[in-house]
Amino acid sequence: MTTARTRAPQRVGPLADRLSAILNARGIDPGAPLDEPADEPVTALELADARIPARYRRALADHPRVTAWVDTIARTGRPGPGGAPGIAEGPSLLIAGPTGTGKTHQAYGAIRALLAARVRLRWEAVTAADLYARLRPRSGHDGERDLQALARCPLLLLDDLGAAKASDWTEELTYRLVNHRYEHLRPTLITTNLPITELRAALGDRVASRLAEMTERVILTGSDRRRTTPAHAPVPTAVATPPPIPTPGRTR
Repeated sequence: MTTARTRAPQRVGPLADRLSAILNARGIDPGAPLDEPADEPVTALELADARIPARYRRALADHPRVTAWVDTIARTGRPGPGGAPGIAEGPSLLIAGPTGTGKTHQAYGAIRALLAARVRLRWEAVTAADLYARLRPRSGHDGERDLQALARCPLLLLDDLGAAKASDWTEELTYRLVNHRYEHLRPTLITTNLPITELRAALGDRVASRLAEMTERVILTGSDRRRTTPAHAPVPTAVATPPPIPTPGRTR
């Protein structure tokens, strides 16, 4: 059997006694634990910045139609804990325009504006090309689960729709995603380089029909700012009045 050795407490010395006496004279208990400074609260916007691509972490939505959409979503949100609104049913937004006109900048700016307005927000962002790569059938991966998670997410940013190579499989996948969000009125931010009039040919009648009904549309114009704007400068936006948009027939 082993016996633990104990040692009597050792006196540190007269210097420690003197310091203890000084603290006691000032009403300070030298044996009391130190108060830790309170942690600074982390805002939802700061948390989101960790997920937003670095180029868009300071994105500001300044197009009038985009800011109007943000106001609509924030105003119609369901009250949650503490009275903060949460994403509810609402309109979607389609931002179209040539390459480099600031579509993705405006879309991430809209997400940041909702978070800055203290809207409780669960969101996902994915490019169309990454969406198809993520959901492509492969061993050991449940693509259906990923698709349902994106379809049910309260707010989805689908970037560069129509930029990936199209096939019957990508058309069917896009239809399933868009149709679920259309039927359940889930707000969706969509950007595309395609002219509005070419959406039907590129995405199919079923997708184009639902986008025509479920989205408000913003048309950005101008040259490719990536070729003319210094890398450190913020991306400006073009404010343009969208032309009349033909509504495709609602076919299935």
